[in-house]
Amino acid sequence: MTFDREKVLEICNSISRNTLMETLQIVFVDAGVDFLVGRMEVNSRVHQPMGLLHGGASVALAESVGSAASHLFVDSKTQEVRGIEISANHLKSIREGFVYGTARMIHKGRTIHLWEIKITDEEGNLISLCKLSNIVLDKKIK
Repeated sequence: MTFDREKVLEICNSISRNTLMETLQIVFVDAGVDFLVGRMEVNSRVHQPMGLLHGGASVALAESVGSAASHLFVDSKTQEVRGIEISANHLKSIREGFVYGTARMIHKGRTIHLWEIKITDEEGNLISLCKLSNIVLDKKIK
């Protein structure tokens, strides 16, 4: 099976409609066979009171990108993905511009996916480093 970057981005952006990702204006902008990238603008919408990127917004970006990436590795007709643990180290602050969350898989098991998500600014400076664990569940038949 050939990797289709545009199809992957289309899928990831379409499943984000009417969700927190749309509220935070997270857009999936790049993908490869071993990574997925989401972009979020840094402005007052995602600031904390001191005018800096809110750590929770960074975590939301990380979980959004890591969960979408896991979604690409499951059969969405019979399986679904849930985040079960996330950790974040915020290393640098940013007031404006864009941040990019790049998810790379550390472990792909049948039921657990482990992702590293690096959040960087437009110059490639590391803003936050996150780790996300997802569980793959069978969908319940209704």
